[in-house]
Amino acid sequence: MNLSADGRAKIEGYEGYHERLPDGSCKAYQKTYNGKKDKWTNGFGCTEGVYEGLIWTRAEADAAFENELAKFEAAVTRLVTVELNQNQFDALVSFCYNVGPGNLA
Repeated sequence: MNLSADGRAKIEGYEGYHERLPDGSCKAYQKTYNGKKDKWTNGFGCTEGVYEGLIWTRAEADAAFENELAKFEAAVTRLVTVELNQNQFDALVSFCYNVGPGNLA
C-alpha cells in the first residue's frame, strides 16, 4: 500500500514548507524546543542529509519529501501485520514521519 494523495497533502499541510525564500526555494532551519536544538530541517520537514546553509529548489524539496515518505511507507508495511484501510495507513505514515518508525515498532 502507498500513501494516498490526500495523506500526502495532509502531511505537507502539517509540516509546511519552510524556510521559503523569495525565489520559491527553501533553506535549512533549526528550531529550539525546551532549550534544546532540534535537527536541521528543510522543505516539508525533511531531515536526512540536511545541514546548516543548505538550500533546495522546490523540485529538490519535493524529491527529498518523496524519498523520506517512501522510507516511512516501507516501515509501516514492514511493521504492521494486520490489514489496514487507506486512512489508517496514511495516519501511520504521518505518525512515523513525525516520530520515526522506531516508535511504531
